[in-house]
Amino acid sequence: MLARAIPRPCSGGSGVNVRCRHDAPGTRPWVPGGLARGAGVKLVAVRPATTVVAAAAGERRRTAGPEPVATAAAAAADGTQLANGSVVAGISKLVTSTVGKSTNILWHECPIGQNERQMLLNQKGCVVWITGLSGSGKSTLACALSRELHSRGHLAYVLDGDNLRHGLNRDLSFKAEDRAENIRRVGEVAKLFADAGLICIASLISPYRSDRSACRNLLPNSSFIEVFLNAPLEVCEARDPKGLYKLARAGKIKGFTGIDDPYEPPSDCEIVIECKIGDCPSPKSMADQVVSYLEANGFLED
Repeated sequence: MLARAIPRPCSGGSGVNVRCRHDAPGTRPWVPGGLARGAGVKLVAVRPATTVVAAAAGERRRTAGPEPVATAAAAAADGTQLANGSVVAGISKLVTSTVGKSTNILWHECPIGQNERQMLLNQKGCVVWITGLSGSGKSTLACALSRELHSRGHLAYVLDGDNLRHGLNRDLSFKAEDRAENIRRVGEVAKLFADAGLICIASLISPYRSDRSACRNLLPNSSFIEVFLNAPLEVCEARDPKGLYKLARAGKIKGFTGIDDPYEPPSDCEIVIECKIGDCPSPKSMADQVVSYLEANGFLED
């Protein structure tokens, strides 16, 4: 018969105030995640802009709208005040949040964070966001950059716009609102990769400045590296690797970027790669330009 493990001491991540108290072993059943029912464990987690109060996991939870945090302070010391004003004795207080359409959610911090993961990988997590017209060479650059980083012993992952529409974003069209949601999702996923300590290479047309700015704002500014593949429409249309420009010119595709839908070039990006008619850099030279930026800004540590 296996002995029950004694719970480890609780520890909170940066920016979160966590206090835990475990009873002596054997006096309370241990619940995965370190939260026991009843008064045996008191846990309070507070994050900025937290406004909703709910009961501890496994117990009755409120279903009404947001309630000021001040309500928690007014609750009895041994209970949690619910939306109807009642206090349930013996339930630990748990402060949760409402984010978008998600209610009663709690941010959980782990003792292993981005710094520890970056030390393990010997690099700094970031997002290299490659933008440009269809046919400008974004996917080619993304793969060349991934190969170059791999050869140097650095871990990177490519989020390609077309590839993501095979799975994560398969439910989205190319209408303006769906394109915005497409970029939002990719930005959130890229943020997670960067937090994991990886160099995330996102390759998408992402034609609108506002959408790209929203993704930039998800990360510390220095961790979002916008790469503009500045290839003229004439060059991209001459390449037309997927035959989309011909379909757009024939009116068979509506809202195609560069033809009947605008592309808004970056106004203040980190890297601009110029591609002129008859003078386009090789994939290797484009990748080297990005690698040089990463080295100069401390993302590739020795």
